[in-house]
Amino acid sequence: MNKLGERSFLNRLDELRGPMPSHPHDARAIAALAANPGCARRAVMDAAGIDKDLTARHVGFPAPFGQSQFAITRGNVFESLVKENGCAELLRLLRELLGLEVAQVGYRDVESVGSHLRHSHTRALIDRAAREDDGTAVFYDHPLFSLEIAGHTSYLEPDVVAFQIGGRFHIVEIKSFSVIDGQAEPDKVAAAARQAAVYVMALRTLMAELGHAPERVSHDVVLVCPENFANRPTAALVDVRKHLSVLNRQLARMTRVERLLEGLPGDLTFDLAPGEDGVPTRSAEELAQALLQVPARYAPDCLSTCDLCMFCRHEARVCGSTDLLGRQVRDQLGGVSGMDEALGLAEGTREPAEGQEEIARLLRLANRLREESLR
Repeated sequence: MNKLGERSFLNRLDELRGPMPSHPHDARAIAALAANPGCARRAVMDAAGIDKDLTARHVGFPAPFGQSQFAITRGNVFESLVKENGCAELLRLLRELLGLEVAQVGYRDVESVGSHLRHSHTRALIDRAAREDDGTAVFYDHPLFSLEIAGHTSYLEPDVVAFQIGGRFHIVEIKSFSVIDGQAEPDKVAAAARQAAVYVMALRTLMAELGHAPERVSHDVVLVCPENFANRPTAALVDVRKHLSVLNRQLARMTRVERLLEGLPGDLTFDLAPGEDGVPTRSAEELAQALLQVPARYAPDCLSTCDLCMFCRHEARVCGSTDLLGRQVRDQLGGVSGMDEALGLAEGTREPAEGQEEIARLLRLANRLREESLR
């Protein structure tokens, strides 16, 4: 894209957002990109920096997820336990997990320099550790990374520690969900891995900017959780290469979102400008109609990752979309996008269109087997 085209593209994103400032992307929002990379609605709104949570609440479909105050307090207590005394407990875990022979490590609390200096101080500390590479082990607490998302810089404030030993860096992700008998809930582990992958990507980007090899940031992140029903921490390595690959593709797709914009009406906006009472002046009905102009790719997984999930689920229900059945079933149905269409093909009351013959045959077979099993 040339400079003129890039300026026009960014102006169009500003028009979509209206007078509101760009909503920053936190690590959870960026990680959610990997959960549903094929959704045009999410790609456009994220590229434009639109507040999806406020949008969902204004149209009457607030997201169902979010931590309770009890969960937040428990998480903070557990994180403090892991990090107390210069991350002494974390060092114990890493000795066992990574086979470290070091007796002690350095500790740098990046937050101590003040919020306005954290980003530059993080850069300086990481650069120095990578250049000196003297085998010294160091913990960096409260680092501040940055990542460019569709022309906007997002600052990531992780509750993680970047751990460096011998010039190689690991991201440590601290979560308060429990590991029971060596097993944790797969969905929670996957969500933690996606979020940690964002930090790995940001740190690798920083390493490249500083002239160091990005691969010096390990794709294995250290996940620390409570063990069983106590607050005693346990740690495991989680490979996030798959999540990194999806994130790279999705972020690259967002930089090419101009292709998605070409098919949208020129007067389309998602304006959330507030009135004197702080509530958006635009009517909820008008905003909902604007959302419907951008195609979504709903899946049940969206209920735990996207702020617009309830709106998109309602849309899929009204349309009778096969999206409600999940990605695997939807993909197996190929070009059959409606529930009524799928049922008609299965029951033989609808003739298959060109290219639907094989899908129709499989649906009829499945329906016959279902009827026989019911008998």
